[in-house]
Amino acid sequence: MFHWDNGLFFNRPRLGLDVRRRQPHGFISHAHSDHIGPHELAYCTPATACLYRLRMGAHRRCVELPYRKPHTFGDVRLTLYPAGHCLGSAMVLIEGDHGSLLYTGDFKLGESATAEQAELPRADVLVMESTFGKPRYRMPPRSETVARLLKIVRDALSDGYTPVLHAYPLGKSQEATKILTDAGIPVLQHPAIFAVSKAYMACGVDLGDVREYDATLLPGRVVITMPSRWREFRLAGLRRPVTIAVTGWAMDSPTQYRWGVDHALPLSDHADYDELLQAAKRVGAEQIYCMHGPLEFVEHLQRAGFNAMPVFGSYQRRMF
Repeated sequence: MFHWDNGLFFNRPRLGLDVRRRQPHGFISHAHSDHIGPHELAYCTPATACLYRLRMGAHRRCVELPYRKPHTFGDVRLTLYPAGHCLGSAMVLIEGDHGSLLYTGDFKLGESATAEQAELPRADVLVMESTFGKPRYRMPPRSETVARLLKIVRDALSDGYTPVLHAYPLGKSQEATKILTDAGIPVLQHPAIFAVSKAYMACGVDLGDVREYDATLLPGRVVITMPSRWREFRLAGLRRPVTIAVTGWAMDSPTQYRWGVDHALPLSDHADYDELLQAAKRVGAEQIYCMHGPLEFVEHLQRAGFNAMPVFGSYQRRMF
């Protein structure tokens, strides 16, 4: 039904699934740079198409597929469902005479301020992302993390410091912005992040009181910039920063030091360990293949009674 060739492919009709090199037909689950390629024809949601063109060029040709509306592709049907990962993120259900396959891409089952709640249709075969597939990656309740973020930010502002959040420019930056502005805290964004946010707003996402970074506007505002290991993260005119990383990897205590920040908070846009197990149960697939996570997660699924194995190509080359 599918194979790995330096990327995942549905066999017939041939469709690249988040393949990064150019394909005649490529499904794009979402617009993060490690999931997109310069395809001749890309299949994705309208919001992902907007973000894809922002990143890859306005000339890119897309077949825009709204959620839950089947599309005929050769002799199969493609139906996209929300993945909860970032704006426009989608799982694809591929159905044909020989059964059905659900490819999740990156997903999250929990609440999001800027993405539709994930939906998991049933399928015969499940190919799932499993980034946080170790039991230690059980995220705390989102409400607790948000409360911690708001307290750190408000304390910093009241003490005359500038809260500076470090986050990936597409997805996490907009999520954090929406959380802050909904709490009445205005935001300034690095220009590269603000360009993505304008695309979000063009797609109908209200991000509240957010502006492009301007040092003259700093008092009383939070600044959002890229991770500190990115060369372009620096912004002129920042004074007395209190730095905060928002990432699911904050569950690992060294993250604060790896990111070089004062605080690291586990605000994740990926399913945690319990959500991964929940997804496996809800899809009810006869066969599960795991990608982009620890090999031990396959063993956890097997011990839980699932017929599971890794997509070896994402670890070592092998065909199914």
